[in-house]
Amino acid sequence: MEALRHGNFATLGTAVEDWTGVIRRLTEMEKRSRDDLRSKANKANWAGVNAAVSREFINRTAGEFSDAVKQATSIRNILRDVRGELVGYRDELNRVIDRGWDKHLSVVGTKGGGFTVYVNVHPEPDGSREAMTLLRDEIQGILTKATESDSTAGRALKALANHAEYGFSGGPVYKDRDAAADAMKAADEMAKIVKDPERRTGADLAKLNDRLKRYGQDPLFSERFALAAGPKETLQFWAEVTDRYAGVKGNQLHELQDLQKSLSLTLAAATYSDSAPMKEWKSDLINEGTSNFRADPANPIKGPIGALGFQVISSLMGQGKYDSEFLEDYGKKLLKSDMAPSGAVGMHTNDVWTSPDQSADLVFGKGNGRDPLIGFMSALSHNAEASISVFDDKSTLDHVLQSTKYTDRGESVGRALEAAVSGFEFGSVSNEPSPHSATQVEIMRNVMNAVAQPSGGAELVDKAIGANFGHMASGYMPEISQALTGRGSDSIFLTNSADPQGLDKSDVERFLYAVAQDDGGRAAIRLGETIYTSSLLEAHISDPSLFRGEESIPIKAIAINAGLVQGIVGHATADLEISGSLEAQKKENEALKSQGDLYKAIASAGVGMGAVALAPQHLSGQMVGAAGGGFFGGIVGLAVDRMMSGREVDDALDESLYASGKGLAHAQESVVSQTQDAAKDAVTRHGSEIPEDSRAYWILEGVNSGWTRSDQVLEDIHARPSA
Repeated sequence: MEALRHGNFATLGTAVEDWTGVIRRLTEMEKRSRDDLRSKANKANWAGVNAAVSREFINRTAGEFSDAVKQATSIRNILRDVRGELVGYRDELNRVIDRGWDKHLSVVGTKGGGFTVYVNVHPEPDGSREAMTLLRDEIQGILTKATESDSTAGRALKALANHAEYGFSGGPVYKDRDAAADAMKAADEMAKIVKDPERRTGADLAKLNDRLKRYGQDPLFSERFALAAGPKETLQFWAEVTDRYAGVKGNQLHELQDLQKSLSLTLAAATYSDSAPMKEWKSDLINEGTSNFRADPANPIKGPIGALGFQVISSLMGQGKYDSEFLEDYGKKLLKSDMAPSGAVGMHTNDVWTSPDQSADLVFGKGNGRDPLIGFMSALSHNAEASISVFDDKSTLDHVLQSTKYTDRGESVGRALEAAVSGFEFGSVSNEPSPHSATQVEIMRNVMNAVAQPSGGAELVDKAIGANFGHMASGYMPEISQALTGRGSDSIFLTNSADPQGLDKSDVERFLYAVAQDDGGRAAIRLGETIYTSSLLEAHISDPSLFRGEESIPIKAIAINAGLVQGIVGHATADLEISGSLEAQKKENEALKSQGDLYKAIASAGVGMGAVALAPQHLSGQMVGAAGGGFFGGIVGLAVDRMMSGREVDDALDESLYASGKGLAHAQESVVSQTQDAAKDAVTRHGSEIPEDSRAYWILEGVNSGWTRSDQVLEDIHARPSA
């Protein structure tokens, strides 16, 4: 009581002013780091160690300023709010004490922070005992509210400070102490629902979902919820919920799917805390991987074989971006179990997770959640950094890829690989280019090598992963082009990849041929090549100084490469012998439309999504990268539009580019037409003194040369049905 009664909050007011100044200065630095430092780093033509390390370090550092502004603002707001509240409680306390004095009542502090109320005159006036009780209760009420304000502010400030061991914690900005306190209070209440299966009702689950959706991305809420619920208890909760509501349909099914999503997002947010309790929580959660979680632990007769911890954990990883270090630690233990069976790589992995006595269904949707690699791969697809770290181990990469032949994890594996080789999380869109590091190129080289193997490599394309391979090829068109053309082509096939010649030529050829046998993969390669070719032509025509030599050389080289890549795809299509099947033609055209719509959406929104790299990066004034060069509103968009026009099949008639069922000749003519039109668009947009006839002939000669070469390439490396 004495601390509040005589409290001098001037220094706290000074702190609020100081933090306001910190916010102002950090905001200025954040803007400079974003608009100047990071922008220049992404556009620079880095090489060697700088390309792999310096750029990433600069981008991370720039991102820290944004988090610093958020954290500083939250701290200032909480301090400002609690100061105002404590000043108000102090003034109220003094007014109440003064009113008591008027009634001959005195208040004095006691040891330990308490207080005593007594009558200060004798004899005691009538009603003094009742007045003493009322005054005591009123003062105690003020002290209780002041203590709540002080203690909750203290917990919130400590949680913010401890959340990140290094750097700053991101998340939302807390507008005042109440906002932070409400989040932490809600976390405690929701944790009770998780830990109380006996009294848990459907209404409780609905309330839990509502709070998780409202607060799930709040760092204070997510951490406190995870800690209060406990790692083992959270897994037990989900095992019980999925068992109790197994087989539900309609609205109830959608509500439970929503709960699963909300819980996944919340736990993902919690893993970013580096506080000591959360480090222990994450370690304990991973250690539960081999534990058995029965739906009803008290009744061993019901479901004697429960779900393994790995299965439960992974079933809650489908949404959200989990912390990289956590995913790497979790992945090591999970993959150790997945890779345990002896025999051919990946062949018996399904036996580890499938038991005839197990009835667990841990997901309210496709599949049953028993294969924990599916959920883990989904988590990797949302965290490119973690996916790179996991797939940097070639033995892991080989195992995971080969295991797709014997499991249903191909789709999630494909998305995780896309994230690894591209640097873009699945479903994300960025307005800045993301160059490939040497590690990413090595992962792509290993993927290509696996698919290129004569004994069974092409089988990898058949497991719901073909389109992903196509996206990856699309994103690596610069490296693919340099691999196919050879050394000395770097000044033509522009890129700022850290290892532009890191792919193996024969693996590239076999990979393209195998992936082109899948409808989605074929469409993605065609679109990726078309986009890269179009942007290359625009770059060289707009800035001839990029290549110091005869102006015909880069245009011919680009055209040869287009003919070679599209020729490999065209021959792969012909080898499928689909020309007589209307149904097959419809599937191919549907795939091209689907991929085309995706690429157009990417082009209008930003530089990349998934593994799609839409333009070369180079240093030529306004043509720095895709974002600066305006490619997306220019000839790349026109090129995609040409490919997409008239994609409807009617009695096998289709007049658009690359129409299926029209044979190799039509496909070859389409490459010539598309490449010539792209060059014409670039000339129209930027102006050029290259004679039109010369330009058209160079492209015709180049495409036809590349196309002829593609046939010979495939004859040399592949046993083909059309040979």
